[in-house]
Amino acid sequence: MSLKIVVLAKQVPDTRNVGKDAMTAEGTVNRAALPAIFNPEDLNALEQALRIKEQNPGTTVGLLTMGPPRAGEIIREGLYRGADTGWLLTDRLFAGADTLATSYALATAIKKIGDVDLVIGGRQAIDGDTAQVGPQVAQKLGLNQVTYAEEILGIKNGKATIRRMIDGGVEVVEAPLPLVVTVNGSAAECRPANAKLVMKYKYAACPLEVAEDDSRKALREERPYLNLIQWSVADVDGDPSQCGMSGSPTKVKEVQSIAFQAKESKTLTGADADIDGLIKELLNDKIIG
Repeated sequence: MSLKIVVLAKQVPDTRNVGKDAMTAEGTVNRAALPAIFNPEDLNALEQALRIKEQNPGTTVGLLTMGPPRAGEIIREGLYRGADTGWLLTDRLFAGADTLATSYALATAIKKIGDVDLVIGGRQAIDGDTAQVGPQVAQKLGLNQVTYAEEILGIKNGKATIRRMIDGGVEVVEAPLPLVVTVNGSAAECRPANAKLVMKYKYAACPLEVAEDDSRKALREERPYLNLIQWSVADVDGDPSQCGMSGSPTKVKEVQSIAFQAKESKTLTGADADIDGLIKELLNDKIIG
């Protein structure tokens, strides 16, 4: 059976390179000051979508992301790996969104896409670690959901069979489509970019990424598949009061950058006396035990 799959993907700041300029005065992430990467668990989600595509001829996979124009880069990264299309939600009205406003925007976009059988996203994004957006999207769309997925084993007779992590082990569940699934980082890694697809889509871009004097503009007019879809709040019939800062009840009061530094060090040998002394010291200082 052919399926229409939407992968929720996010371009996130690389949290390994957080500095003093990482946050704005309003308590939002200063994305312009940080290197941007494809959210790791969303790559795990993309791999699951591509595997389903391989198992079900005629299936299409599209990436849906929200962010500034440069977020179109992760749509290209998805195309390089085997996705078919993508949609970028970009509008100043989307800026500063918390999970509630983000899930609202994504849900309205999915409604506009229409007839979606499966929505797959990473469990959480590394710039927030809330794991809320996927379940909130499912709730807003009124769809079934399966969280903490390790593998989508297959889809048959309108139902997906999914192996998921639970406390103390794993379980296999069956859920009817349409369905929202969130995928763990411990799931299969995403395949690398395909060289032929890189050559095909390397000039793909959203309208806001293309300057009027861009020499490649004619190429995009000649090859429509290079024109990525870009939507504003108005394009998805969104309510501005529920988007961005206006629709975000979560407010960041303070952000602190904490650096841990060792004040002293000890060199131990492998002798039993040294090990015994270290354990006693850790116990006395309530560090362990």
